[in-house]
Amino acid sequence: MRDAAAHAPAGEGLDARLVVARGSFRLDVALTAAPGDVVALLGPNGAGKTTALRALAGLVPLTGGHLRLDGAELDRTPPESRRVGVVFQDYLLFPHLTALDNVAFGPRCHGATKAEARTQAAEWLDRMGLAAHAGARPRRLSGGQAQRVALARALATRPRLLLLDEPLAALDARTRLDVRAQLRRHLAEFEAVAVLVTHDPLDAMVLADHLVVIEDGRIVQQGTPSDIGRRPRTDYIAHLVGLNLYRGQAEGHTVRIDGGAGITGTEDLTGPVFVAFPPSAVTLHRDRPTGSSARNLWRCEVTGLETHGDQIRAALTGDLSLVADLTTVAAAELDLRPGATVWATVKATQTHAYPA
Repeated sequence: MRDAAAHAPAGEGLDARLVVARGSFRLDVALTAAPGDVVALLGPNGAGKTTALRALAGLVPLTGGHLRLDGAELDRTPPESRRVGVVFQDYLLFPHLTALDNVAFGPRCHGATKAEARTQAAEWLDRMGLAAHAGARPRRLSGGQAQRVALARALATRPRLLLLDEPLAALDARTRLDVRAQLRRHLAEFEAVAVLVTHDPLDAMVLADHLVVIEDGRIVQQGTPSDIGRRPRTDYIAHLVGLNLYRGQAEGHTVRIDGGAGITGTEDLTGPVFVAFPPSAVTLHRDRPTGSSARNLWRCEVTGLETHGDQIRAALTGDLSLVADLTTVAAAELDLRPGATVWATVKATQTHAYPA
């Protein structure tokens, strides 16, 4: 993550170590971010990312660590007194209030008069392109409009930390595309720290500057989207970014995987490494190919088939367990079905090895 001290005056931004013990589960996550940073927390269900978000909001007490925002200790500050805005997954708009009064609620809670709060709310709705819907109640709003009202309500209090819990999860696929682009623009204009929880890698890649991946209450990898996408370090991350990932011992251009299979690449390495390649790099053959330029060849059995976008994704086991993407036409021509034997090839130039 970006070094907050190098990009902001001393003490500004988020500096936290979130330790939360709940029964047998223990969260221990360190987060730092400078004003203007957008950080995404990703991880499988039960990893602790929502617990981390709730701890930042003050809704879950810390059992250890610290939480500082712009140099101020927040550990013992009540949630309502923190300069923190929250957009929940289901938005939690007040059903009996108009969009304008929903947004005005925050400033009113922070001491603004009713007239001042409604003036500020009108300005925020205008920024969100919702001026024409100021008098509408939540049930009359579309999913995308409700999401923007919730965001405006959070921003109207001028928070120094904005928390977003699965901000696009309630939207259908078509609406999600438009709202994601709008949210990215609003976050780019936000001058404080934003932290979002999401299970969707596309949301994280588009919206965040930095990704923090949590598994079993611990950070397993963090960095820019491109860094993590290129060099995943766990099976969960590899699945998230759509890569076949293996760990093994490198000797020159060959990586020997546990179990004996080898993968030939272009990097010249020695010692423990990860090696990865995308499912699209895999070519399948019903008969053992002859004269192929691919340096990697494995005999496999098809264990499953599923639609993946406009392609078919095949799960394979055998010399090497992997997934392969191919067109529906290619799948039909190969007569792919569970139990079928195939040969999988991958060119050395399409693999990527890096130190473990």
